[in-house]
Amino acid sequence: MIDFDRLEREKETLREQFLSAKPFPHIAIDDFLVEGAAQRLYESAAQPDAHYKIKDVFFSKNRYQFNNYKDISDDYAELFKDVNSEQFAKLISYITDEDIFFDKEFHGGGLHVGTQNAHLDMHADFNYHPKHEHWYRNLNLLLYLNKDWKPEYGGSLKLQDARTGEKTEVEPLLNRLVIMHCREYTLHGYDTTHFPEGKYRTSVAIYGYTFHDKVVDHARTTIWVSENNPFKKVLAKVWLPAVAIKKKLLG
Repeated sequence: MIDFDRLEREKETLREQFLSAKPFPHIAIDDFLVEGAAQRLYESAAQPDAHYKIKDVFFSKNRYQFNNYKDISDDYAELFKDVNSEQFAKLISYITDEDIFFDKEFHGGGLHVGTQNAHLDMHADFNYHPKHEHWYRNLNLLLYLNKDWKPEYGGSLKLQDARTGEKTEVEPLLNRLVIMHCREYTLHGYDTTHFPEGKYRTSVAIYGYTFHDKVVDHARTTIWVSENNPFKKVLAKVWLPAVAIKKKLLG
């Protein structure tokens, strides 16, 4: 499923591109899967289902998550096997200059589907896995499966360094893998989508972790950033302490 031969041949160039990218280390790798594989995944992707709708009423909308995506089809099962292989972990570790392994349970990840008017506010992700206190979330990998995507549909991946304000955007094109650092300052999200009936914003989210013998930072949940909506701006400021209190009281 993954074009390992091509990645091995180009890993030096990919490493250089990743480490030198602005506003923070990231890369978009086109033609990531072997020929025809992305088309098959596109055709067999899960459809929106109320049971899998992400229950976030404040910072995102019309998004669905299928973390057990390997059960969708044989092609998704093959993708799951490839991304959890030792070969893939070694390649990504080399390209990013990080010691990486992947969460096989895909907590918070898996197949993500956004429907009409979907959006995801700018945010920085949680830093330690909720179930494994020594698993530091180091990388986000996003495999896009959007055929015939047009700029007017919206939904491009927005990246911003919270320290400098520097920004860039990456279109979510079919068979494009985006790899990015996951830090407190690596803000990302996408604006509201506008596309024809039957089209969706589809991606597979894969999270790379590094094992820490000792926790080097206080565990935190997602940091949300909202500059244009006064209510959400206030909510974003109290979100971290509110979640911390909830975790302490309820687990």
